[in-house]
Amino acid sequence: MPFSNKRNSRDDKSKRPGKSTSNISNTGHHKPGRRGTNPSRDNRPGSTDDFREKRDSSVGYEKKGQTRPYSGGKRRERTKPVAASFADDNGLVRLNRYIANSGVCSRRKADELIQAGVITVNGNVVTELGTKVDPAKDEVRYNGERLKREKMVYVLLNKPKDYITTTDDPQERRTVMHLVASATRERIYPVGRLDRNTTGLLLLTNDGSLAEKLSHPRNNVIKIYHVELNKNLTQGDFNKISFGVELEDGLIKPDAIHYVQGGSKREIGIQIHSGKNRIVRRIFEHLGYDVVKLDRVVYANLTKKDLPRGRWRYLEEKEIIQLKHFIK
Repeated sequence: MPFSNKRNSRDDKSKRPGKSTSNISNTGHHKPGRRGTNPSRDNRPGSTDDFREKRDSSVGYEKKGQTRPYSGGKRRERTKPVAASFADDNGLVRLNRYIANSGVCSRRKADELIQAGVITVNGNVVTELGTKVDPAKDEVRYNGERLKREKMVYVLLNKPKDYITTTDDPQERRTVMHLVASATRERIYPVGRLDRNTTGLLLLTNDGSLAEKLSHPRNNVIKIYHVELNKNLTQGDFNKISFGVELEDGLIKPDAIHYVQGGSKREIGIQIHSGKNRIVRRIFEHLGYDVVKLDRVVYANLTKKDLPRGRWRYLEEKEIIQLKHFIK
């Protein structure tokens, strides 16, 4: 389905979608049918709502530095952090998962800590991978400090410009953590990163296992961006991008690229799963374009629907389940 960008101009009705190299049906998008048979615009994930920038009163809450959870126009099923259970039928969990869920590190790093002999269970050093513990009874310590299992928290933020994606900035610039400071007392971290001037969806969580899976290249987590360039993208350069662009760190080929429906040829929708640093900007800069605006509108099938710029919300339980099912 072509990307769309609804305008107020009467001339928009005469505009037709640009050419595309692939369809985005694997992210829940409908394939366009013949004229008159397209699905309702309201039912198209990633269409107008995904690519239309929310013009709301974001300045007010950006100045405050913190925001409240936002539920949009519809009543959401859940507005509180969701506690995830990973125990087996006997109430036991793997030690590396317990460590990760304590907010110390990822499960992979937890295995390294176990092998290094810095983890004790009930006063005994444990170095065997695969060890299970009872969260209700066993005492787990890391370098002598007792670990307490955290409640899993999943926060989705629609990041505005001029915020750094980090938990701490030595230069004391505004970070995304200021925007979600009121979300939880647990220590949550951004999954991946968005550049300072890039806007859009950013997931923050203390679920180290899920964060690691979402960040790993082998899982091909889909990200869709709305790009605005300083000039029209020529058909020749459009084709070059669709077939792959050779950058300094290898060939990059997007999963899909489209001209935004209803917009000029300066507005591009691009779907990509690479997590390389500044990858979308570098693709266009390589061909001589400046990226004026870059907005991530879809991340791992999560969308910006009912989430204005600068606001955040908790993931619903069904979204968490879908994420964990999507990432093996």
